[in-house]
Amino acid sequence: MELNAYVDNLRHQLAVAAAAGGDDARSLAERLTAPLDAATRLILLDALSTAAGEITSELAPGSVEVRLRGRDPEFVVTPPPTTPPSTPEPPSAPPPPSVEPADDGTTARVTLRLPDHLKQRIEAAAARDGISVNNWLVRAVATTLDAASAPAPRSTPTTGAQFTGWVR
Repeated sequence: MELNAYVDNLRHQLAVAAAAGGDDARSLAERLTAPLDAATRLILLDALSTAAGEITSELAPGSVEVRLRGRDPEFVVTPPPTTPPSTPEPPSAPPPPSVEPADDGTTARVTLRLPDHLKQRIEAAAARDGISVNNWLVRAVATTLDAASAPAPRSTPTTGAQFTGWVR
């Protein structure tokens, strides 16, 4: 995505506004627009990253990432993994819970500090599932919360029977 047009438009709008203030204001605006280039790009990148995060929460388990190539951002869309309908999956684990956004549609930013060995395992698991680390963590938290709030299944054991399910 080319940001030059947006930065140039802002520079033009500042020049138009400064022209109404006279020569001194126009001179000041010209001196201020050069340092504003980097700040404007940073703000636009932050807005694009926030938008990509909101779109990712709607696409889960797919994702949208903003990557910087040179001075311009580009979007990388990872669709959710699909399985062919003719291939049956073995019933090994319950399906991951659907990640639903908050009722008001907002998301929250959280800083999480992890030991390196745990971070590496999370990145490997996310790569195995074909999703971003953020989506994997959201899914893991949702699964844990759902399991914690679900009543424990009750079963009566019989001799020689096989059991499947969760153990607490």
